[in-house]
Amino acid sequence: MTEYEKKWEKHIPEETREHYKKARAEMREAVKGFLPAGFLEHRQAARREMLLAVRGMLDHIIKKMDEKV
Repeated sequence: MTEYEKKWEKHIPEETREHYKKARAEMREAVKGFLPAGFLEHRQAARREMLLAVRGMLDHIIKKMDEKV
């Protein structure tokens, strides 16, 4: 259980939280049905490329900082 879930444990009954989790999972599956084939794979590849770009930018910044020292 995450810290966020623990926060609500006292306020929302377990049964209600379980129904919410199942409804959320079903909604995600329903949305997948609307998406074109291959969309999720392309989204994941794009996310990976963005993270690699951020990594490259951070590496460059760190290198520049080290050069100044």
